[in-house]
Amino acid sequence: MKKLNLVVLASGGGTNLQAIIDSIEAGKLDAKIKAVISNNSKSGALERARSHNITDIHLSHKQFATPEEFNQKLISVLKENETDLVVLAGYMKMISPTVIREYKNRMINIHPALLPSFGGKGMYGIHVHEAVIESGVKVTGVTVHVVDEVYDHGPILFQKCVPVSSSDTPESLQQKVLPHEHEAYFRVIQLFAEGKIEIKDNRAFIRE
Repeated sequence: MKKLNLVVLASGGGTNLQAIIDSIEAGKLDAKIKAVISNNSKSGALERARSHNITDIHLSHKQFATPEEFNQKLISVLKENETDLVVLAGYMKMISPTVIREYKNRMINIHPALLPSFGGKGMYGIHVHEAVIESGVKVTGVTVHVVDEVYDHGPILFQKCVPVSSSDTPESLQQKVLPHEHEAYFRVIQLFAEGKIEIKDNRAFIRE
């Protein structure tokens, strides 16, 4: 089986990136990370890439005169790395429709809640878990979805429920959800590697 070429975009510590790296190194994932791109030159994700001999690229809008120039550079890097699947792992910048169209149905994101609840602008990181606690819901979880032009939207590929207890804080809930993120992401990427995912009429279907 041909290995799936991944490019991972991340802004922060890169724990989801590390989980993908670990899955590849353990032989659980038929993929290769060709490059890690971050808008943050000091991100832990770039450090993790370097420590595993993966190409690390700092690419920020601040380096370009216009958003269009940034978009074209990003597309160029993705093409140079023969990217089969773009993986967003805590990437804190909105992806341009120009880039999304170029990689339609080949760009995925993971969200620490059950979309469409607790998604949208401002719903990232600890803010998601704060909103979950404040709402009083008894179940949260993880969603892996295809990226489209709307924030935290696009066909849902996988969801996993995680119970919310009365004693949970946003921080404890974040730690409770995180291992499920790590497990979910590599499993969905493996489905892409096996050619088992089909996107049709804005819905995702998993072939057996």
